[in-house]
Amino acid sequence: MSTPELAPRGTFAGVVAVWVVAALAGVAVGLFVPVGQRAAWMSVALAGCLTLSFAVQLWYGNPRRFIVRVAVSTLGAFAVLGVVGAAFGLAALVPA
Repeated sequence: MSTPELAPRGTFAGVVAVWVVAALAGVAVGLFVPVGQRAAWMSVALAGCLTLSFAVQLWYGNPRRFIVRVAVSTLGAFAVLGVVGAAFGLAALVPA
């Protein structure tokens, strides 16, 4: 007799969690890093989000569509960091 498969956990919350961390990391980089070094630190923040997305999706333990979930998490984090970086870039153009 086989054991029935349990219902998989929802994975959308993990994707959104990575996006929220990306937004927080982008704001932290924009506030605490000098203007000349922001692009490099945004890359570091994106690398951290990629690592976090792997960790979150591995924690779910669902092998189905793993690559798609990691890609969506990372692409969303890239977009969020891009919007935050563009906002800080435009804010740097405005004279104080």
